[in-house]
This record gives sequence, structure tokens and C-alpha cells, in this order.
Amino acid sequence: MVKSNQENSPSKQKQTAHDVVSLVDELLKRAVKSGASDVHFEPTGAELLVKYRLDGALNTIESLPKSLSDKVIARLKVLGGLLTYRNDIPQEGRIEISKSKDERIMDQRLAVFPTIHGQRAVVRLFYSNIELLDLGQLGFSKDIHTTLKNVAAKNQGVLLLTGPAGSGKSTTLAAHLRYILKSFPGKSVVTLEDPVEILIDGATQVQITPHGQMTFPTALRSLLRQDPQVLMIGEIRDAETAKIAIEAGLTGHLLMSTMHSGTPAGAFLRLLEMGIEPYQVTSSISAVLNQRLVRKLCNKCKRKSEETGLFEAEGCNVCLNTGYKGRALIAEMVQLDSQLRKAILAKADLEELEALLMCKGHTSMLADGDRLVSEGITTQEELNKVCGIVSDKS
Repeated sequence: MVKSNQENSPSKQKQTAHDVVSLVDELLKRAVKSGASDVHFEPTGAELLVKYRLDGALNTIESLPKSLSDKVIARLKVLGGLLTYRNDIPQEGRIEISKSKDERIMDQRLAVFPTIHGQRAVVRLFYSNIELLDLGQLGFSKDIHTTLKNVAAKNQGVLLLTGPAGSGKSTTLAAHLRYILKSFPGKSVVTLEDPVEILIDGATQVQITPHGQMTFPTALRSLLRQDPQVLMIGEIRDAETAKIAIEAGLTGHLLMSTMHSGTPAGAFLRLLEMGIEPYQVTSSISAVLNQRLVRKLCNKCKRKSEETGLFEAEGCNVCLNTGYKGRALIAEMVQLDSQLRKAILAKADLEELEALLMCKGHTSMLADGDRLVSEGITTQEELNKVCGIVSDKS
């Protein structure tokens, strides 16, 4: 649990209706100040826990009295334009951003869900990160950065990004599109997203409404008749979308999208499982980029270990005693060559594909992360955690 300043803690305020308004405003304001991506309001049998997701990790910031739970959630519903009298259904809304608030905030989305202890609410905060607009600012290794620029210069093919939610895929795609628009002026660039998260000047951005008639496959089919040259789909979620996307990559379009897969090899197999023919995969896919975000050590309190010579997390008031402040990118990228194409055409399994990449000297995501550890940017413990590796010390 992150230690909070008890004297200034909003939980010490009086429990009047006016103070609940101030309480919620203060919690959201503190979240923005600390750079939190999400604010969780989680009811338990005895209290209401307030948690901030800081650099990808949830930290408990406040423990509010149970008597405040319904009032806090009701206030959030008012801010989000939700039905305050419905406590038995999930609801989603958007919290309006006032001009007096931090200009870094682009959007605030609210989701409320009923539980056995009361309603649970999560506010997601979207920031305007001007330092992450350009492809060269994201922190990719030199080799991956060069490969991405080479892919951007192509007139057709498919670039797939893989990784879990919150791994920076949308930021990478937006930066890649900006690079294309800047380096190859005059190209027609269209995106299909659910929802549109990052605005890109020069691109036509289309928002797909959940449960609406315009689904990803429907919109994508129609867009192919709109003379686009570069297409971005927020995510390939089903076989129908995958089929149209692959066909677009084969017919003179540069298409990029994301897909849930733990590894580049896994992405190839996922396409095959969706019914895409092996020859279509080998002919259309230009590259697969797999990425994650690791927490960066707080520059104010990090300390070098005398035993290992590496930096370790300590914790201070700047990082809210987490030892980390901000995040850095680690990634691996696979381009198809003759050996990999033959293996996919032969329908090799995951182990065979992984072994082939290892024999070829592929730079894994873990190896890419080692440079950050050696440079004192993150810790081996954090790298292992993000890459799903159990430490020998555990």
C-alpha cells in the first residue's frame, strides 16, 4: 500500500454532500498529478478502497469509510452522466473535462459495475503526451526503429502489433502513422478504431460503435472502395476481420493492426487458427512487433547495489514510495524470410517456430530489456515480471 499524507488525506474530510464532491475532485486531481492511468474505487465489506494504477501497477492510495461508498459512486455517476438510480446494471460514460483542469488530460472515461459489496467504479485517464508523438521518441532499439521505417515505405503488406492491453500498442501505431504522413505526403490514411483514442492530424479516423450496424468487417469492406493507401484497424478480433485485413495487404494496401498474442510466433499461428491460409500469411505479413512497457526507476531515489552493481528501487515522495516513475518500452520484431515462410507453409507448431527464431539469432524481448537493466533504467525484477519469468530468488 502506498503511504498517503494523513494530514492532507481527503478521507479526513467531513462527510457532507459538499465534501463528497470535494473528495472526489481531490482524488481525481491527485491521480492526474501522480500520472495515474486509472483510478479504481473498489468496495469491500468494511470500506471503499481507492487505487491508482501507476506505471502499470495498482497501488492503494486511500481507504474510505464504508458509509461514503454509495455517495462517492453517486458523485462519479453524476460526473459521467450516468443513471444514479440504477445500481444493478453496468454503465459506461465520459467525464467532462473542465477548462480549469490539467491541460494534459484529453479524456476521462467512467465504468461502473455492481458487486456483492456495492458498485465498483473505474475512471480511465487519457493524457496528451507530446513527448510520444514521433516514432523516434518511443524508445525502440535502432534495429527495430529502422525496420519500422522500412515497413512504412512499403506500398502493401500487413504490420501486426502484439502485446497485452496497456502495452503502448495504440501509441506506437499513432506514431507510425504520423511518420508515414510526414515522410510520404499525399498518401490516403484511414483508421478504424473502437474507440478513437489518439487524434492524428492528416488521417481520416472512423469510430466503430459497439453493437452498432457498422462493424469492423462491414466498415473495412466499404473502406477498400474509398481508395485508401494506408489502413489501420484498432484490433483484429475475429476470423472475418482477419480475412479482409489479409486480403487488403495482398491487394495494394499497407495495413497495420493489433492482435492479442504473447509472441510473434503466436501471432502467425493465431492467423492460421482463424482460417487464414498459410500462403496468405507468408505473402501478406511484412513484420510482427511484440512490445511491453516496464516501469522506470525513480531518478530521485534509485540506489546502486554494492552486491550486484545494478540499480534498485527504494521509494520516496516523488514516486509515492513505489520506487518507480514513468515507463520504458521493450520490444522484439520478426520479419518473414525464406526459412520462416517455409516453416509456416509446413504448418509448424509454436515450439518449432520459436526454435527457428532462436537459431536465427532473434533478439528476444527479454534481451532487449537487458539493455535497460544495464543502463540503470529499470530493474531485473521488473523485467522478469513483465516478461513472465519467475526469479530464482522467488
